[in-house]
Amino acid sequence: MRQGRKLFSLCTALALVAGASLAPVAHAAKSAAASKSGAPSSNAKSRRTLHQFTGVVTALDKTSITVEKGGKKPRTLVFTKHDEMRTTGEVERDARVTVYYREEGGKAVAHRVVVRPEKTGAGSR
Repeated sequence: MRQGRKLFSLCTALALVAGASLAPVAHAAKSAAASKSGAPSSNAKSRRTLHQFTGVVTALDKTSITVEKGGKKPRTLVFTKHDEMRTTGEVERDARVTVYYREEGGKAVAHRVVVRPEKTGAGSR
């Protein structure tokens, strides 16, 4: 019985060591296959993610939307509208919005704009 336990422990340890030493090889093989197939790497994927910016619309025209965020660190961003930009709600001046955008060519390009409901009085808990 003791010999069976020792053999089992030895086999388990060998399997763990073999698996740990093969993991980097498997990862390298996956990376090589992904680069050959033209699949985007994780860095390319992170560049395609959408960022978000919430604030109040201060200016609006056919090609751009300007949103201003107040608070301790006020900030204003001008977004170029994407050709297929989607909106939820009526985007107009003084509306509180969240803009989902990507950095493309050094410019913030809005892909989706969500109009947030107006905040009500302090007694609405």
